[in-house]
Amino acid sequence: MVSYQGKNVVIIGLGITGLSCVDYFLDQNVIPKVIDTRLKPQGLEQLDNRVNYHLGDLNIDWLLKADLIITSPGIALSTPELKKAAEKGIEIIGDIELFCREVNLQPNKKIVAITGANGKTTVTTLVGDIIKSSGIKVGVGGNIGEPALSLLKQEYDVYVLELSSFQLETTYSLQATVATILNISEDHMDRYPLGLMQYVEAKQRIYHNAKYCVINHDDKLTIPTDKQSNCVSFGVNKGDYHLDVHYEHLIAQKQSVLDTKMIKLIGCHNYLNALAALAIADKLNIPRQSSLATIASFQGLPHRFELVFEQNGVKWINDSKATNVGSTEAALKSVICHGKLYLLLGGDGKSADFSPLLPYLQNNNLEVFCFGRDRYLLGKLAPNITTITETMAESMQIIAQKAISNDVVLLSPACASLDQFKNYIERGNQFAKLAKKYVQRGKK
Repeated sequence: MVSYQGKNVVIIGLGITGLSCVDYFLDQNVIPKVIDTRLKPQGLEQLDNRVNYHLGDLNIDWLLKADLIITSPGIALSTPELKKAAEKGIEIIGDIELFCREVNLQPNKKIVAITGANGKTTVTTLVGDIIKSSGIKVGVGGNIGEPALSLLKQEYDVYVLELSSFQLETTYSLQATVATILNISEDHMDRYPLGLMQYVEAKQRIYHNAKYCVINHDDKLTIPTDKQSNCVSFGVNKGDYHLDVHYEHLIAQKQSVLDTKMIKLIGCHNYLNALAALAIADKLNIPRQSSLATIASFQGLPHRFELVFEQNGVKWINDSKATNVGSTEAALKSVICHGKLYLLLGGDGKSADFSPLLPYLQNNNLEVFCFGRDRYLLGKLAPNITTITETMAESMQIIAQKAISNDVVLLSPACASLDQFKNYIERGNQFAKLAKKYVQRGKK
């Protein structure tokens, strides 16, 4: 175990990740201090009573006296207090860096590191299931599920981590066996004022010292900037792993390996997720047939292009996790609709550029409904086919009166949910609930 004895450690941010950091240091008899900018942070009641804490703002006095700062991914390194600490030479890292330092001491352990603007949770979960089904002990966490440090409490052979750009900013020692950037599109531009390439630079950190890189053939921004040679690619029609021309089969290294009709996931973007997962599994030397069996049976995750209701020939698809433009683009590329498509957009756009959606809105069989904080901004994309309402519920009530057999209603908002909902999960659950309510009420 890496020793931090004698260090004055300050942890910024509580919650389950912050608590995992506290536990990590307490196990070494190092008692950290904790800062949280919230007045009532989650996990405060679980904090060990030996730990001093400061709430409401960043205690600059504590930070400038620290030897080591462990910061939450939600706190930007450009925050003035952290900049002052960095200028003083104080080390600032995140929980993923602590985790990597420990795993690097165990050369037989493997890390799979997964990031991307979209699809990373699906691929992380699927890769974890593939490894588990092959009989290998696997821990899955990071940006989803368990905090990375909590995974160290059990014996695993492989760790599969979903990593956000925020987490990667404070990670320096990652040495992944397999690393991938699934795709890049504008997201969190409010955190990256210098633009898209600043976001890309953060994502690219995942490739540093990786043994193998899995890249998206169709997205040049996913190619390692250090021109690493140990790369395999996936893509729609080209790459080491790709789809056939009619999207009917997964092709792996020039061999047809799986009929897409056998896959429970729906949509082209999910087939790409399956290809990325297969490429990762192959690099881990997982038996191919075991991987394919798991891919075929994988049910997918809630709120990600999920068919939640179908009645009278109308399909209602919940893609509430589409909190950025790229994810909505992926949904519009994948949706199959033989009638009219009703598209629900809205929420907090996080200063994103919505213009990449324009080509997908040039469709005679499309109606767009915009709601939430950025509804008027979104409504400018295609005003002739757009209805603007304050809430998602109002939009859905109108759609329920209009939709007929073969139509599809797609919630793929291209925005965060926090302007009107607790999170994207609450938004998706309300969509599913209201779809059933309005349809069963009938067209009165």
